[in-house]
Amino acid sequence: MKKSLVPALLATIWVMAVTAIHAQIAPKCINGNNPITGERCANAVTSAVPFLRIVPDARGGAMGDVGIATSADPNGMHYNQSKLAFADKNISLAATYTPWMRNLGLNDVYLAYLAGYFKIDKFQTAGFGLRYFSLGDIEFTDENGQSLGQGRPNEFEVTGAYARKLTDRFSAAVGAKFIYSNLATGRVVEGNEIKPGLAGAADISFTYKAPLKVNNVKSELTIGTVLSNLGSKITYTNSINRDYIPSNLGIGAAWKVNLDDYNTLTFTTDFNKLLVPTPRPEIDEDGDDTPDYKQYSPIRGVFKSFGDAPGGFSEELKEITIGAGLEYWYDDQFAIRTGYFYEHYSKGNRKYFSVGLGIKYNVFGLNFSYLVPTTNQRNPLDNTLRFSLLFDFEAFEGDEDE
Repeated sequence: MKKSLVPALLATIWVMAVTAIHAQIAPKCINGNNPITGERCANAVTSAVPFLRIVPDARGGAMGDVGIATSADPNGMHYNQSKLAFADKNISLAATYTPWMRNLGLNDVYLAYLAGYFKIDKFQTAGFGLRYFSLGDIEFTDENGQSLGQGRPNEFEVTGAYARKLTDRFSAAVGAKFIYSNLATGRVVEGNEIKPGLAGAADISFTYKAPLKVNNVKSELTIGTVLSNLGSKITYTNSINRDYIPSNLGIGAAWKVNLDDYNTLTFTTDFNKLLVPTPRPEIDEDGDDTPDYKQYSPIRGVFKSFGDAPGGFSEELKEITIGAGLEYWYDDQFAIRTGYFYEHYSKGNRKYFSVGLGIKYNVFGLNFSYLVPTTNQRNPLDNTLRFSLLFDFEAFEGDEDE
């Protein structure tokens, strides 16, 4: 596919933004308001490297993109690293392959994710994660359509984490990550040479678990809180103007009910808010749009994100995305899942149902998910089947003991 260089960069950023943000087409704004509804016009919060917020696994993807408070597995490296301290297995590994925009005929765009953990002792757990996003082959051209050569934009993230139980019911974790984004290295745009974007970030998370008994039915309540991608800004040139990475606050809860010895049911929900300032362009003396919201430091930007929306507190609430899911397990071997994801129309308008299945057998587990769109807003995962593999290495040890 041919693109001039600047549109190519814009296209790659849009392709990455499953979790970031497609603005809805709306009537022309008057003083920032929709003349028909009277509400504030679409003003989505955006960031660089939005691939960091893409839900990487099929289990969470089948339950409305939730996972902060669900039972621990290696993919907790994305959702909530602190819950790994409560993992049942001593060592586990997960791998997920997610095809991207297949309904548009793109066969070489995909997300791959590998994560694992091992328990140091009954209190401490170490984990790792590797995320790779390929945007396929692109032929870059100049404004006159002359070829500038082939390129294969790609991005990756490497994460390490340490989780520890502070009490029998409470755990905490810290994580560190390195981010590399190569969109058009070596190309020149308006005299600026494009270079790989580099950034570092940290994650901080907490989990609380408590047993509950309702009408003699045993259950468990889990609550998790996560601050993720707290780190430096990123740039692809020598410009002093840098872009925020998608820092995020997530709060989740899950209620697992043991119906009997064979059947369990889990209700779960996640609330997420990007800790990135809301766009608020201003006009300078020369009549140019200056995105003043990009001038804050990363830490100040996090604090500003809680109260800078032009529409006030009501608009801040609209920046919160909501996911809700349901998971049923039979004999801890077969699972059925469903969920729903909601984002306000003025902040991206992503709304969809999701469904999926899970199977556990001896040394491995297999999860499937499928996204069902409920609006005309295109999603890169529309009608796409993705899958995750989980490996339980303790099962090998059990076989050897026998």
